[in-house]
Parts: sequence; structure tokens; C-alpha cells
Amino acid sequence: MLIEYGVWGSRLVLAGAFGLSTWGKLADRPATRKALVDFGIHIRWAPWVAVGLPVIEGLVAVGAVLPWTAGIAGAVSVLLLAVFTAAIVRLLLRGEHPNCSCFGAASAGPIGPVTLVRNGLLLALAALVTVGALRYPQVPAGLPAEATAGLALIAVLTMVVIWTLGELHDLRRRVDEQAMSTLGAEGLPVGAVAPEFELQAVEGGRISLESLLSPGRAVLLVFVHPGCEMCAALARELPRWQSRVRETLTIVLVGNGDLAEHADWGRRQGVGDIPVLVQQGNEAALRYRVRGTPSAVLIGADGRVAGAVARGAMAVRELIITSGKANSGRRSPRREELAAGTRR
Repeated sequence: MLIEYGVWGSRLVLAGAFGLSTWGKLADRPATRKALVDFGIHIRWAPWVAVGLPVIEGLVAVGAVLPWTAGIAGAVSVLLLAVFTAAIVRLLLRGEHPNCSCFGAASAGPIGPVTLVRNGLLLALAALVTVGALRYPQVPAGLPAEATAGLALIAVLTMVVIWTLGELHDLRRRVDEQAMSTLGAEGLPVGAVAPEFELQAVEGGRISLESLLSPGRAVLLVFVHPGCEMCAALARELPRWQSRVRETLTIVLVGNGDLAEHADWGRRQGVGDIPVLVQQGNEAALRYRVRGTPSAVLIGADGRVAGAVARGAMAVRELIITSGKANSGRRSPRREELAAGTRR
């Protein structure tokens, strides 16, 4: 009986996943068409595929629940997931990270290793459903009606909660975008007190601005995005710059989104010991009025904004150079004490 419960539960989970995917694609067809073109579908065929694909996924969702079609639905889901995973691997090997709108705008984000892990789990689930449907074709007929209906209700409620959380995430992203568009002038005035923040670090724990500031050392916040090629090129240079200005400047990377994705991105770019901090929304970017990536904000050792926002990789490089020159002539309090002691 336990195996039959597992077979029925796995079919419900697969049906829920493909149901969410169907609804998400149909609810935001422009995002679906764009994602299909980014994944290699010819622009002429993208509108047709944007309709046909969710229809097939919807049929899979329904078929996974019905006992006489569950095996076919499982096999079709394995095929779809295998094709999609192969497309992701091809893009990642080419260094491309287009947005994946697999579950609509609420799940839009650049593809990466996390996407492959998710697809691998779904592939395993689809294979399990296929085998279970072939070996136990009578399920859920042999289960108590209360248990069958209860598991189905739990699956439906779980998918509703997941969808709601996705919509909240999308709403927060849209609110952030709206706020960014109404900020007025980009950047805070020079000399303004730098807004405090406390962001999650990819190595674990949370890091605040206060913990980054130290006597005689400025802080450079470099705002990046894993899907930005200019950000990646700049990030690969930062360890070399950091080694040159280590005594006077601390460079920090700030992104937003998924923690694991940023950790993998940082490893691939070879940022070394440069901290990578992740915003949950755009809280730090909003406070500093930063509108794009790559951009950088220089904060002096006194905790005040020390310059205008540097927009673009070239401007960030120039800001590092000028800040290094400006700080190289300044003595830290420790050096002043040593110099005073020598004079005495």
C-alpha cells in the first residue's frame, strides 16, 4: 500500500509542476515568446510554439492524474525535460545565460547550475512516474477515497502557495523597477551619509556597511548581475585591482536574486576573496540610487559618499584608479601615530 501512495503522490507532484508551467506560460505569453527565441527557436515559429508548448504541458498535467494515460504523460514529460535540459547545457557551454520563463514571469531569471539541478530532479520524478504508472496501472483505484482526495487536495494547495509566492516575488521586482524609475537623479550627493545595509554573503552570514568600513580604507560597492557580460568581464579584473589598492580600498560585489547562483557566478569569474553580497530585492541599489549594472559607488572611510555613481565597466575602472591615487597620499591613523612617534 505504501508503494501505491508513492505512485499516486509522485503523479500529483508531476501534474502540479506541469500545471504551474502551463499556467505561467499562458499568463505571460510575451515573456514566453522572448524566452523561446533566446533558447534558439526561430522568431517566426516562436508565437506558435508559445501556444503549442503550454498546451502539451497542460495535457501532460491532466494525463499524469488519469490512470489510463499516466504512463504516456510520464514518457512525454521525460522527453520534454530532456530536450529542455540539453538546450540549457548548450547555452551554458556557450557562456549564454538567457532568462528562463519556464513557469512564467514569476520565475523569470537567468539560467545556471540551479536550473540544471531543478531539471534533473524533475527528470527523475518523470521517470519515476512513468515506471510507477506501468507497474501499478490501477492506482489510485486501490487506495481509500479519503486518502486519494486528501493527497490531491494537499498537492493543489501546495501549488497554489508556490504560485502565490512566485507572484509576490514578481510583484516585488516590479515595485523595485518602478521605484528605480522614479528615483530622480542617479546617485546620492557627494558627502551624504552612506545608507546602512546588511546583506547576505554567499560564504554565509550577513555583512553590513559598518563591518566593511575601517580607518583609512574606503569601500567600493560594485553592483553586478550574473546575466550581464560586462559585469562578468569587470569581475574577472577586480582581484587584480584589489591587490593593488588593498591598503586603501575594499572592493565588494553586490548582486540581487539567488544566493547559490551568485556563489557559482563568483567562482566562475574567479573573484577570489572579494565579498559577494546578495540583495533579496533591490534594497541597496534603491538606497544608493543605482539604476544599472555594472555600476559602482565609492564610500569614504568616514562613511560618506565620496563620488558620483560610476556607470559602466570603464567608469568603474577609472573610479578605482582615482580613488587609489587619492587615498595613497593619505596616512592612516596608525601611520600618523608612528610618524609622530618618530618625530618625538
